[in-house]
Amino acid sequence: MDATIAASLGGAGGLVVGAVAVLAARWSERSLADAPPLEEPPLARGVGDVLSVLRSIAIVVDGSDAVVKASAPAVTYGMVRHGELVHHELRHLARQVRRDGVIREAELDLARGPNPDGSVVMRVRVAPLGVQHVLLLAEDHTHARRVEEVRRDFVANVSHELKTPVGGISLLAEAVLDAKDDPEAVARFAERIRVEATRLSRLVQEIVDLSRLQVADTLHEPVLVDIGAVVVEAVDRVRVAAEARDIELGLATERGLRVFGDRELLVTAVANLLTNAVNYSDPRTRVGIGARQVGETVEIAVTDQGQGIPAAEQERIFERFYRVDAARSRATGGTGLGLAIVKHVCANHGGEVTVWSQEGRGSTFTMRLPVAATQVDAEDPTAEPLPGVAAASGGESTA
Repeated sequence: MDATIAASLGGAGGLVVGAVAVLAARWSERSLADAPPLEEPPLARGVGDVLSVLRSIAIVVDGSDAVVKASAPAVTYGMVRHGELVHHELRHLARQVRRDGVIREAELDLARGPNPDGSVVMRVRVAPLGVQHVLLLAEDHTHARRVEEVRRDFVANVSHELKTPVGGISLLAEAVLDAKDDPEAVARFAERIRVEATRLSRLVQEIVDLSRLQVADTLHEPVLVDIGAVVVEAVDRVRVAAEARDIELGLATERGLRVFGDRELLVTAVANLLTNAVNYSDPRTRVGIGARQVGETVEIAVTDQGQGIPAAEQERIFERFYRVDAARSRATGGTGLGLAIVKHVCANHGGEVTVWSQEGRGSTFTMRLPVAATQVDAEDPTAEPLPGVAAASGGESTA
């Protein structure tokens, strides 16, 4: 066979082989196209039942990040919408776990809805579930984060507040030593030491009171408390301070008012409101306190004729260590904890405290507490005016 014929036969053979290869490739593609798509392996039986009883937020996603199972809170918290994970942080974690099978944990700040200011702190644990599925478990740690921030701020504020009287006592002690040959100077500095020591003692006591109020079982065994007696004792505590500033105290309480709670804490709360009213009132003015029943609550109102509180400040006055007038508060020995204690006392008794105030017209603080179901004979008087305390007629404060 000559070379020309061999070349022709080789070329024809090559064409045949190529044609066969093309046909085989096309047949293979058609077969793959006609074949049913590979389905995602189904979830194991009982997974849904297990997820429904978990306290954590539970979400299961498949290989395409589509949500195949989610607990109701996942939708409520805005983590799942229209069958998809809303937050890219969660999708990123799910893909990492799907890729390498390693369980991951993270604490994420996730937006809750379209408002960027509305966020929640979620502790998320992501683990593989089968071949392609991924399980996300989340717990809301927003409250825990806020409690920790409050605790940290509280410790910082306490440290700052303690430095002032302690530092003052230290400097005054040095001044006494330097002026030991001058009896008048020693007496003057000793009086200042007494004032600072009193302030320090009050601050420590109020910190202890506030810490006690934050214990969950503060009112574990509440007793029946006579509000008339509470008001009278609170007035008695501030009477000397009021007389020193020539401030008249007006007292008016309905008879037979009772609540369940801690008598000493209630006296402290009312005395704190009266102390604030006296300290922030001008001399020769009037402070009134009244107690009455309104529906199912007992209202205790303290009214003064002081300078009033700016509207912008009224929402913050119940915060710990917050002072509207820091200079005046320090001058009167205020710690910035009095109203915070009042707020906690009311909350622990199932009540609330509110404020009405207008600059130049004074302020009225009102404690509202649930009335005790058991009432005694209303003919038995519960509150008698103290010596030096003006008794106003009627059932409410007349300041």
